Amino acid sequence: MPRFSSKRRVRHTAPQMFDLVADVERYPEFVPLCQALKIRERTPQPDGTEIVIADMTVSFKLVRESFTSRVTLDRPNLKILVEYLKGPFSNLENRWTFEPKSDADCDVGFFLSYEFKSRMLALLMGTMFDAAFARFSAAFEKRADVVYGKPGATPT
Repeated sequence: MPRFSSKRRVRHTAPQMFDLVADVERYPEFVPLCQALKIRERTPQPDGTEIVIADMTVSFKLVRESFTSRVTLDRPNLKILVEYLKGPFSNLENRWTFEPKSDADCDVGFFLSYEFKSRMLALLMGTMFDAAFARFSAAFEKRADVVYGKPGATPT
């Protein structure tokens, strides 16, 4: 089963990066391969977490696939867990962690493992998925610079 993990120090706060990753509706604007994202439901939990059920459509050349995930937004612990519910995968797990390092920066952890149900789809999409997932962390960091400003830049 393909796996990818990274840990990057970014010059934005852990709550800022959490908010950026939690804003799943904006993914089509900047996440590699994400063509569309639709929220089915959003349910606040008594423990301060929030459960989001979302449909994501990924597209590459002539291949287009949609899948449904349950996203647990754990703001109190600055963690996000994505669990696969339905679609072309037999397994998909994605975890994000946001660890404060100072008043201005944090470590962003990203883990992903996945497996396609179809061997043919795995052959068609596998290499491209690996390359895209490797760029995910950088895409979020770039997005943070756009949303929160580039660290060290002076306002105009």
